[in-house]
Amino acid sequence: MILLFTDFSWQGPYVGQLHLVLAREAPGIIVIDLQHDAPSFAPLAAGHLLASLVDQLPENAVVIAVVDPGVGSQRRALLLQAGGLRFVGPDNGLLAPVAARYPESRVHLIEWQPHRLSASFHGRDLFAPVAARLALGASVETKELRLEEIVGGGQPPLLPEIIYIDGYGNAWTGIPVSSLPADARILVQGVALPRARTFSDVEKGQAFWYENSAGLVEIAINQGSAAAQLRLQLGMRLTVGS
Repeated sequence: MILLFTDFSWQGPYVGQLHLVLAREAPGIIVIDLQHDAPSFAPLAAGHLLASLVDQLPENAVVIAVVDPGVGSQRRALLLQAGGLRFVGPDNGLLAPVAARYPESRVHLIEWQPHRLSASFHGRDLFAPVAARLALGASVETKELRLEEIVGGGQPPLLPEIIYIDGYGNAWTGIPVSSLPADARILVQGVALPRARTFSDVEKGQAFWYENSAGLVEIAINQGSAAAQLRLQLGMRLTVGS
């Protein structure tokens, strides 16, 4: 199975072109669109979002992860083995949070090159063909690296800021709830938010934080938009208190 995680959005030709390459290079392999609205131009935030999803993904799957504002530059291409999966993507911090969560992680520099490599679409021309080869059990030329050598390597597996805002206006953060004390409070925009188990545990219109389905701190309002009412934005820093 191949899973797609990108910031390409659900509009335009880019996702379709990934599917076309995979259908040609790996016919019969299941391809799942995991997410295409990862935080644009924010590899580290997107990486924390991706890391929170790994435990839910099928073992041995190959993940194409592309949030790549430096495409066409000298940034490297990586193959990461972590959590029973293989990830292909740019060396720009995107894969570092995944590596940080799994002590057994191994990372390799992708040395294989396609015959055609556009300057601006490595997702289609490089990462998709590599993923297809891996899914089929074919070899790909790589060189092993130390985790400390990749961009963002060695950083802690949490990010105290807003990394994603969903269609309801709920704000995902890069803070695993498992890293917090039971009585933790989250402060955002100067407001201390109480913890609740789920939406129905608070009054309509009340802001709170809870452990979402990915195990992260999420800021929400019961039947309202936390992003709109609390003026939340991607990248906004949070304070954890008790």
